[in-house]
Amino acid sequence: MSGDPTPGASRSSAAPAAEGASVPPELPAPIPGAGDDPGNAASDNSPALAARDSLAQAPAPSGQSGLSAASDGLAPAPAIDVVEASDSTVPVADAVVASTASDASAVPAVPAVPGASDSRTASATFGAGDRRGAASAAGSWRGTFSSLKIPNYRLYFTGQSISLVGTWMQMTAQAWLVLTLTHSATALGLVTALQTLPVLLLGPYGGVIADRSDKLKLMTVLQAIMGVQALVLGLLTVFHAVRFWEICLLAMFLGVNNAFENSPRQSFIREMVGMDQLRNAITLNSVTVNAARAVGPGIGGILIASVGVGICFLLNAASFIAVVTSLLLMNRSQLRPSSPTPRAKGQLREGFHYAVRTRNIVVPLAMMALVGLLAYEFQVSLPVFAQRTFHGDSEVYGFMTASMGVGAVVGGLFTAARGRTGIRAMVIASTGFGCTILLCAFAPNLAVVYVAMLFAGWASVSFISIGNSTIQLAARPEMRGRVISLWQVAFQGTTPVGGPLVGWIIAASDPRTGLAVGGIACLVAAAGAVLYARPGAKAHSRQQSGQEQNPRISSRAGS
Repeated sequence: MSGDPTPGASRSSAAPAAEGASVPPELPAPIPGAGDDPGNAASDNSPALAARDSLAQAPAPSGQSGLSAASDGLAPAPAIDVVEASDSTVPVADAVVASTASDASAVPAVPAVPGASDSRTASATFGAGDRRGAASAAGSWRGTFSSLKIPNYRLYFTGQSISLVGTWMQMTAQAWLVLTLTHSATALGLVTALQTLPVLLLGPYGGVIADRSDKLKLMTVLQAIMGVQALVLGLLTVFHAVRFWEICLLAMFLGVNNAFENSPRQSFIREMVGMDQLRNAITLNSVTVNAARAVGPGIGGILIASVGVGICFLLNAASFIAVVTSLLLMNRSQLRPSSPTPRAKGQLREGFHYAVRTRNIVVPLAMMALVGLLAYEFQVSLPVFAQRTFHGDSEVYGFMTASMGVGAVVGGLFTAARGRTGIRAMVIASTGFGCTILLCAFAPNLAVVYVAMLFAGWASVSFISIGNSTIQLAARPEMRGRVISLWQVAFQGTTPVGGPLVGWIIAASDPRTGLAVGGIACLVAAAGAVLYARPGAKAHSRQQSGQEQNPRISSRAGS
């Protein structure tokens, strides 16, 4: 697995939905007393009846929540997680989808139902709504792991789960090794910067390559190369031959690999699961990353204290056997690959222009750029925070990272079951992330730090998953690799500047200040998104989206 610290309704893989339409797995029972006359349903503004009608794909009254505006020229569509059934259709511009389950649970009581003849009918209506709300809520949680029903994604998920534990062990061990050799926070930031600088410089071109290539083959080769890098670093460390410049060189080599591996890996998820399960699969992938964050650093800390740093690198090298094997065993006939983009001039520039013109891509990218620059520098700030502020050792640092990972697992499962996409959801996650980082920065003792890191992990995985899902749902299939590469540049590519900057801030002041700067950055990003999402900005964005001719589905989860 790469060094990425990142980052719906169930559907059978054997029976994909029809082109351009998606059918929910289970329709609620008709509301007693509503009558069979279509005119009644069409003329009544009851939220309960509107919810039923939208699921049945019947025309809905104008202005009804959860449907596209009539002025967009679109037929009314159900506001459900399933947005499209095929990559051949144009994705949603806003990438804003809502969970029918959560909407159904909030259906208010209906005082009267057209066609009802007595109070017993109204009473039955209330009971049906209550039962449907309870069943929908339960179904939402049962859908937490819905994408794992797809065999190829199940293989991928298993291989990544094993490899990610090794990745987090290596990240923990590498940070501690650098700190042990140099005793310098600035040197630690430099290594991190060298590992992510190629993502900044080469990441966008890596997205172009991903759009042109067979993503499965490309990803298999690059994952194997990362295993070789971990093996070399492990052997140098075990034989006590490792030097600081060698760590820097190997970190840069890994960064080059990541620059070309991130885009095909992220966009390959959609080829495995399709559009309807994309959000769930992305969130579960983030859960896997953060479950490894909870397990890997803890194991790494124990191994560092018992058998040495080098063993962590060797075990990470071995873990790549699992992920490469899972990729080789995939059933290609069940994949839904997008057609490779023919080679042409100006494709890199075309990707930039497309991202800037699409509101639900440019806003998440801008938010992640600021947050990634100053907040996601935990590999720089946390080791020094543990060592200098609380006079701890590698175990304290490991438990800090593990606490964040535990919170991220819980938050990721919640997001997978009932999560949202869109700018509004990103603003909420960014605000929570910033507040929890500030709580950690000014915590009086380790107990408060561990609790703060739990909630920081929750907010972190929500922010990453929501942003990643939003831009993938907004991007056209032929642009997806380039759009994801820009997301990775904003996430990891900002570290060459942010890593040394946070290290310098810590050296010039103290570790608490370095963490606090990241928390403030999250709050500023949230405030900027709110200002951009004002009505005037929305109208301008709608005009641009109309020029792109992308369909839109609005929901209460959107901004």
